[in-house]
Amino acid sequence: MDENTFWRLVDEGRAAAPGPDPDGDHLAGYLVERLSGGPVADVAGFAERLSEFLYRLDRREYGEDLSSDAFLYTRAAVVADGREAYEDVLADPVLFVPYAEELIWAESLLYVPDRAYARLTGEEWRRETRYSYESYSNREGWGSGD
Repeated sequence: MDENTFWRLVDEGRAAAPGPDPDGDHLAGYLVERLSGGPVADVAGFAERLSEFLYRLDRREYGEDLSSDAFLYTRAAVVADGREAYEDVLADPVLFVPYAEELIWAESLLYVPDRAYARLTGEEWRRETRYSYESYSNREGWGSGD
């Protein structure tokens, strides 16, 4: 799945929300529904892109004062806000602050690939992606702090 397809799916899910979706649950449900229509390669591609985008936000200037869970769920909220918000935050870390201070989370976005895969195949997915989305896994982004 290329970047444009990933962001198109996110934007479609955001547009389909009946109102504010502060925790990303509606978006996640929409994405699971879309991806579970197959093929499995789309689910895997979505997982790869999601992991990559979360990994790119895994940097000291964003998460130094956050717990690992809070930092992960907050990064997911940035992705759930769509491409423009994501790219703006990448360009200016100050724009990440409201997500962190207001505890804007989208934890449910993290489970989309697993749920879509289970729906599609009837099996649990033991996925691995090129990038880890776990907090503090981007060594280059965290550097030495000196």
